[in-house]
Amino acid sequence: MDTWEPNLALVRSLHVDSPPLVPGQSFSYVHGASSVSLLGQTVGQSLQAAADRWPHREALVFLQDGVRKTFSQFQEDVDQAAAGLLALGLKRGDRLGVWGPNTYHWILFQFATAKAGIILVSINPAYQLKELEFTLGKVQCKAVVCPTQFKTQRFCDMLRQICPEMDTAESGVFRSSRLPDLRMVIVTDSRQTGTVHVEDVMQAGSRQHHQELQDLQTKLSFDDPINIQFTSVGLLLKEEEFFTADVQDTDDPV
Repeated sequence: MDTWEPNLALVRSLHVDSPPLVPGQSFSYVHGASSVSLLGQTVGQSLQAAADRWPHREALVFLQDGVRKTFSQFQEDVDQAAAGLLALGLKRGDRLGVWGPNTYHWILFQFATAKAGIILVSINPAYQLKELEFTLGKVQCKAVVCPTQFKTQRFCDMLRQICPEMDTAESGVFRSSRLPDLRMVIVTDSRQTGTVHVEDVMQAGSRQHHQELQDLQTKLSFDDPINIQFTSVGLLLKEEEFFTADVQDTDDPV
């Protein structure tokens, strides 16, 4: 009878970061066969490193929106958006939903929320009323970012059906009886009654809020959750799962 023996050459090639821990409340990391350790950086730290290294290199291009951003420009936008969210009353651990197609604002708010310690909730743009209400209530979203509409989806109209309190929210802040955690809707295109426009968010952060954002960077960890996705099951991503690849020092676009 054949007996199995481990491939010692393969075992030696595996990289182990630390000795085994006593079972308990701890984190689990998966690391393939590599001599390079996992990056212990937050999303904000990774963006800062890229902006320091390639400030004038093009980072993002959205042709349909006419948007081109270098790493330095993108970092500036992220800081403004993050400080603006803090100014509007969102805080570390709050959830912000993004409901809409693939646009510049989607990735802008993913980085901005991560830098502010806020968890972004990815909302399927095809969701109808019941699915939307369930998702917002389940994860206790405090704010939603969306365009007025996309194709046949009228996002603001659907949100008003769930939260009629928006119609009388002159400042854009409201209290919903059906979604008690939801406080505001941030629109990315035309201004709407009862909403906050994205440009107002970008201008809301004062020097105090920018300092608050800077101080927050010393408290955030790459183990902090940054994204919740609803698929067949709820999926929560952490910092190191969002930023998995080290940026290579080449002339190729990153």
